[in-house]
Amino acid sequence: MNARSVPAAAGGMKRRLGVFDAVVIGLGSMIGAGIFAALGPAAGAAGSGLLLALALAAVVAYCNATSSARLAALYPQSGGTYVYGRMRLGAFWGYLAGWSFVVGKTASCAAMALTVGAYLWPGQAHAVAVAAVVALTAVNYTGVQKSALLTRAVVAVVLAVLAAVAVTALTSAGADTARLDIGPDATVTGVLQAAGLLFFAFAGYARIATLGEEVRDPARTIPRAIPIALGITLSVYTLIAIAALTVLGPAGLADANAPLSDTVRAAGADWLVPIVRVGGAVAALGSLLALILGVSRTTLAMARDRYLPHTLAAVHPRFGVPQHAELAVGAVVALLAATTDVRGAIGFSSFGVLTYYAIANAAALTLTVQEHRPHRLIPVAGLAGCAVLAFALPLSTVVPGVAVLILGAALYALRKLRTGTDSH
Repeated sequence: MNARSVPAAAGGMKRRLGVFDAVVIGLGSMIGAGIFAALGPAAGAAGSGLLLALALAAVVAYCNATSSARLAALYPQSGGTYVYGRMRLGAFWGYLAGWSFVVGKTASCAAMALTVGAYLWPGQAHAVAVAAVVALTAVNYTGVQKSALLTRAVVAVVLAVLAAVAVTALTSAGADTARLDIGPDATVTGVLQAAGLLFFAFAGYARIATLGEEVRDPARTIPRAIPIALGITLSVYTLIAIAALTVLGPAGLADANAPLSDTVRAAGADWLVPIVRVGGAVAALGSLLALILGVSRTTLAMARDRYLPHTLAAVHPRFGVPQHAELAVGAVVALLAATTDVRGAIGFSSFGVLTYYAIANAAALTLTVQEHRPHRLIPVAGLAGCAVLAFALPLSTVVPGVAVLILGAALYALRKLRTGTDSH
């Protein structure tokens, strides 16, 4: 099926986003999640091999982005790999991708909300997190166009703060490029685990694909927006990682509770610390905004096919958004933000996201030349990379991750027994 022949779904949403807004939404979800949340734990796992882990995560992310872009051009519908898996591999694999995405990214929403709280008011982090979820759910509810405008402002602020951090660190008297050298502390296991954690920071380009029904000319816009957003994010991550390493070194970065604040403090710029703290909160807000947007769209797609309660497929007649899905996702994330731990949420989310992209790469392997498939090495490397990084994560993450996948498969089997069919 050619993307240009896909009819608008009944009760479908308006196509209002161009390349620029799609790129900004991807940047908003990637940059906020990565630099301020995953850099320290990744340094703790990889040691002096942090930059190797970043490169490995980027390679896997590139493969995933390429596969996702080709599939999204063919199937410009809300749902991302939930749709691709169903179309190319069968109903079960699409369902499992959707399940992995919704569960994993709901945990990621909670992690980002808690990051907002930790930066703004550490003593009341849970209360601030819940307030952030409520506020951003309200923004999403009034329409994706307003969300894109707000995300554009968030990205501009975050990039300005990160530029200040990089310039301050790299030009400080304490910067030492010898700290970039790879030493014996960098092990294969540690680098793989760090790459899995850093992949969490690259996964935001999925937001672009899950907005398939709201993008103008999706066959052109989505394949252009995804690699642009990924390339910009990789450049920013590399620059900031180098800046932090030259000032703190691998051990100092691993021990830092707020890596970028500690970086500018070590560089002798105490005046910049509160600005970086505000930047961290704004970055996490931008990521949370885009995450809630993406999770609600996948929830919408699964509800349309009755894998989730059908009431979640309702689209608001005025705002053109999945109103019930928006409210349900916001309520669940608020509950998690009030009760969970940020580190556990990040690890759990990483496992779910890697599963999601493994299925996307498997779906891309079925594309034909006429469907503009990528070189076969790309989805093969992406599939293998996702599997390796997922199971390189700490056992405390892998075990519950596998358990949740088994639970999802069991729910699918029960539905099939009840309805006698694989799809609606």
